[in-house]
Amino acid sequence: MEKYIPVVVIKKLEETCTILKALKASGIYSAEITFRTEYAEEAIKLAVKEFPEMKTGAGTVINGEQCKRAIAAGAKFIVSPGLSRDVAEQCKKNDIPYYPGCVTPTEIMEALNLGITTVKFFPANIYGGLKALKALSAPFPQIKFIPTGGINKENMEEYLAYDRVVAVGGSFFVEEALRK
Repeated sequence: MEKYIPVVVIKKLEETCTILKALKASGIYSAEITFRTEYAEEAIKLAVKEFPEMKTGAGTVINGEQCKRAIAAGAKFIVSPGLSRDVAEQCKKNDIPYYPGCVTPTEIMEALNLGITTVKFFPANIYGGLKALKALSAPFPQIKFIPTGGINKENMEEYLAYDRVVAVGGSFFVEEALRK
């Protein structure tokens, strides 16, 4: 897994290659293209075709139907803002990693029951940040985290220094890459 996961919102399909080229030029080889816009599915297809060396996934996937579409488009991983049993089942059936948003012990326990051991911690800044991650890690030693929401270039290394954090995500990666 890449340790940086840019959250990419595609507002126009033409932006896809520009953004992924900029990310790649910045040394980032992953992208979570969100399912928040009408271009998400086509953008994933385009990204997978034009940037096969990059790990392109789908984000903001909130139900099984979106998950099926994202997987059919070529997504290599799926991210949700919360935990969806339907999405988890689709991912398991297709052998695709699923990173659901989990911020409470109950959600983490449900993820574990579904066989998931790496979860998105979102929005990290609202739910207590690194301090909360450390507290949640104690009863769940098998869980790894991908914090997003409030992660930025000033605090990302602090998160990444914690051994239970496998990656950090955020839209700021795109903004930084496009500025270069």
